[in-house]
Amino acid sequence: QPCWSEYLTTRIEQNMIVSCTCPISECRAQPTTAFICSIVSSEEIIAKYEKALLRGYVECCSNLTWCTNPQGCDQIILKDGLGYGAACSKCSWISCFNCSFPEAHYPASCSHMSHMTCAKCNHGFCWRCLKPWKPTHKDYYNCSAMVSKAAWQEKRFQDYNERCTLHHHAREFATSLRNRVSSISDMPKIRTLTFVLDACKVLEQAQKVLAYTCVYSYYSQDTESMEIVEQQTESLELHTNAL
Repeated sequence: QPCWSEYLTTRIEQNMIVSCTCPISECRAQPTTAFICSIVSSEEIIAKYEKALLRGYVECCSNLTWCTNPQGCDQIILKDGLGYGAACSKCSWISCFNCSFPEAHYPASCSHMSHMTCAKCNHGFCWRCLKPWKPTHKDYYNCSAMVSKAAWQEKRFQDYNERCTLHHHAREFATSLRNRVSSISDMPKIRTLTFVLDACKVLEQAQKVLAYTCVYSYYSQDTESMEIVEQQTESLELHTNAL
């Protein structure tokens, strides 16, 4: 029993318990949950084992995934039927299940978000020539396929990138403001501030849409539809700034 306990504990701590088999090389039998619980006495190790089982189950189910909130969330989400408007029931983070980008990015498409960096392995590459980004090819504008338009494209990219960054900062400010208002509203003798909290949530969503609209606009090739998009974006910016 001490040998089994040490063996199973090591496999659990190394996160290899799901594929664990009998230590005898000729035997491929896997220890059952009941057997593991009867051998391992540490509650902490058993808790790690149960988490490993849960992770393995989620990874095996194509319709399940973990919430992608970068701040951390242990909620399991059902993919079926979820669209851009669906949010995690625990932290309200809105995920995209069609690509590996950590959040929903409407109106920018999934292809827009993966032109420059693979969201799964962080490999940087040029989406025009598919060459890796190196010191001599660190961005789209140094690509040999676009030399003649490099200067114009660089200025255009900088403009959209600055706008996108500005909207993300504004979104972070709205989130911070909502958190501060929430702490105030919890204090006694303070009248309800629900309307302010709702306004902050609208600001967060609006700034998020504006940020990804910059990505969409930058990559869009349809000049006719872009006139409408730019008009709608300008209108949304005016109303957002007013709010």
